[in-house]
Amino acid sequence: MFKDRDDAAHQLADRLKAYNTQRPLVLAIPRGAVPIGKIVARQLGGDFDVVLVRKLRAPFEPEVAIGSVTENGWTYIAPYAAALGADQDYIAEEKQKQMATIHSRRVQYTPIRAPIDPHGRVVIVVDDGLATGATMISALHSLRQRQPGKLVCAIPVASPEALEKIRPMADEVVCLLAPENFRAVGQFYRHFPQVDDEDVIALLAT
Repeated sequence: MFKDRDDAAHQLADRLKAYNTQRPLVLAIPRGAVPIGKIVARQLGGDFDVVLVRKLRAPFEPEVAIGSVTENGWTYIAPYAAALGADQDYIAEEKQKQMATIHSRRVQYTPIRAPIDPHGRVVIVVDDGLATGATMISALHSLRQRQPGKLVCAIPVASPEALEKIRPMADEVVCLLAPENFRAVGQFYRHFPQVDDEDVIALLAT
């Protein structure tokens, strides 16, 4: 159990301290991971930015991920998507909606600069937790295409199933908790408020 995202961030940074002489690029998945990523980057003396991915929502169950999409349009579809009623037409429409949100967030979050280039760098991708792992799968895939020197996935908590899915996609995975009784990410934080766009913009600007 973590007190809050700050507590989780400090614990993660401690586990990642081997990178504090390598000026890593810490990339957070908005919005919940941004406060964590900011602290990890500061503790490790690294650079900080966001990697924009969005989950694709199940029909009639928007909290359930049937996949995810990256900023450049690469799409991951979970094998159970069809069983939840997501046919090709639904997926195409949902992908279009989430891509529009991604482009809107890029304009909001980094209006006067391009995303930081991960090529050749130690890249640490951070989220506040993994339930299905769908968004992290897309984030890692999109970053691998840009040829980082090393790709690290760092999360405070994950379901064991999600952890196994993402392990082959990163050079290293750092996860503080992978409990068998996992039901939701917020279950493992005493204080887990929503992070809004204004919070993200402020953290990226400082």
